[in-house]
Amino acid sequence: MHLAYPAVLAALLFCVGLYGVLARRNAILVLMSVELMLNAVNLNLVAFDVWLRDALHAGQALTLFTIAIAAAEIGIGLAIVLMVHRSRGTSDVDRLRDTAESREDSTDEKAEATA
Repeated sequence: MHLAYPAVLAALLFCVGLYGVLARRNAILVLMSVELMLNAVNLNLVAFDVWLRDALHAGQALTLFTIAIAAAEIGIGLAIVLMVHRSRGTSDVDRLRDTAESREDSTDEKAEATA
């Protein structure tokens, strides 16, 4: 097996995930894009492990660790997104950022008014 095929596929997956993180507004789609990026990393780890013929299979072991971390990340991330959606009514990343900035501005204005 040539190393170029999985490396190119992993690069394409990573680029699609990066585009999703940078361009998407929905928090759930951002989390899915992060998962695509992690899967691209996993593909590279396994491909290089096979190519190097490592006796310890360190790439595959690290891939299992990465999958466990990704599962925990998506569970916690979805819980946070659901709580934010319940409290604010939206999971749009830009609107959440604007809401946080407007709250900080109003707090600063209140502090200046009392001083």
